[in-house]
Amino acid sequence: MTPLAEVALAFLRLGVTSFGGPPAHVAMMEDELVRRRAWVTRERFLDFLGATHLIPGPVSTEMALHLGRARAGMTGLVVAGLCFLLPAALMTGVLAWAYVRWGTLPTAGEILYGVKPVVIALVVQALWGLGRSAVRTLPLAVVAAASAASAAMGAHELLVLVAAGLAAALARAGGLSAVAVAPLAAPAALAAPSLAGIFGFFLKVGAVLYGSGYLLLAFLRADLVERWRWLTETQLLDAVAVGQITPGPLSSTATFVGYLLRGPAGAVVATAGIFLPAFVLVALSGPLIPRIRRSPTAGAFLDGVNAASLALMAVVGVQLGRAAIVDVWTLGLAAASAVLLLAFRVSSAWLVAGGALAGWLIHRFM
Repeated sequence: MTPLAEVALAFLRLGVTSFGGPPAHVAMMEDELVRRRAWVTRERFLDFLGATHLIPGPVSTEMALHLGRARAGMTGLVVAGLCFLLPAALMTGVLAWAYVRWGTLPTAGEILYGVKPVVIALVVQALWGLGRSAVRTLPLAVVAAASAASAAMGAHELLVLVAAGLAAALARAGGLSAVAVAPLAAPAALAAPSLAGIFGFFLKVGAVLYGSGYLLLAFLRADLVERWRWLTETQLLDAVAVGQITPGPLSSTATFVGYLLRGPAGAVVATAGIFLPAFVLVALSGPLIPRIRRSPTAGAFLDGVNAASLALMAVVGVQLGRAAIVDVWTLGLAAASAVLLLAFRVSSAWLVAGGALAGWLIHRFM
């Protein structure tokens, strides 16, 4: 099998099974592409992770782009990104069609009930494996602990990352939750949006959206609900819910919104708009990572960013764990998944599928 075919198949499978948000997506990529396939070393994987946190856009999508490029060049970057995004976009588009036709969303609570505990086990495994490479000195351990404490107290995550990088660089030389971005400027209008208008709006969002994917909700509400009144509050919340119950990045919510605004064509241009900046930024920034690593000071900065990235991932993992492990059944699923993952190296894709089946069975028969 050629490297490009490997990239396509790997990211199609990840695109279908990657539930749980960026920490879970990163965990699954580390398990599949670092531990199992050895496409890149843990150190290089961490460099990619740190770099994605310093540019706007969805972290898991940008990780897919970096890893695709590492395996099969620029063509691999494009193929990895498309294969990772298409399953979520297609599923979201189908749900949007059903929503427009019947006015309700198919329930997915039973499936997510079983998938979420599996996700927590994946996150813990990734943190353990990556942490040994990222936090390898006492100064980096201090940076990671301080970053986690700052994030837990609500510090701006971009500031946490930059401060961690500077602290690590200063230590080498011897010597806050998500970015709040001003609302996108646009003329007030109540007319139905054009395809160009939808594309332009989501292109701007994709170009400035730092931090948690949930910041997307704030952007959409400010403009699409309050300013332009193209969506209702209920429609917006339903769109975000679809982004949560489908695999892949939460930014696939844009597909649902685009469909509501202008049908299938709107879904296509909204999806293209929100993800295009990630492709461009990763393509431009990727070649700089080896140069940064070769510089002692810049490399130390990247080490600090890597340690802080894992700290942020740990904080989000704790938050996810509180929501996912709610009773003895979910606790058992998380523990069993951890054993299967660590002791028997069962594929994360099979674990997610097993968790979905277990959630359905528990609700039906227990």
